[in-house]
Amino acid sequence: MQVDLDPIALRIERDYCAPDGSEIFELSKGTHGSLCQCILPEQATSQAVSHKTVEELWYFLSGEGEVWRDGLSHNVPVPVRAGFSLVIPPHTPFQFRNTGSGPLTFLITTMPPWPGPDECRIENGYWQRKR
Repeated sequence: MQVDLDPIALRIERDYCAPDGSEIFELSKGTHGSLCQCILPEQATSQAVSHKTVEELWYFLSGEGEVWRDGLSHNVPVPVRAGFSLVIPPHTPFQFRNTGSGPLTFLITTMPPWPGPDECRIENGYWQRKR
């Protein structure tokens, strides 16, 4: 795996669309973890997925939304907004939606580093996905 020790600037254009439907903007990648910014557009709902091997730490920068993690928080969605953080454990189906009037924006630290789209499994979610 290649590690770039130079500073990484946030790009204007997304790097890719994640398997859950959110927009991903790649940032730094180290040997033990990777960092990206994630944006879910206004009033959008992600596809429910789970991760095969990685754990993620999310920190919300702006917007308002809800995150459902199967088997956690009494199996009901938790509200999130700027300043909140949470954990997405491996093998845990999860889904999130934007309930605010602007984009839901957050940072994701993935450990180990994100291996690619094959890491995700499509799952049954809490909400039907809106397209």
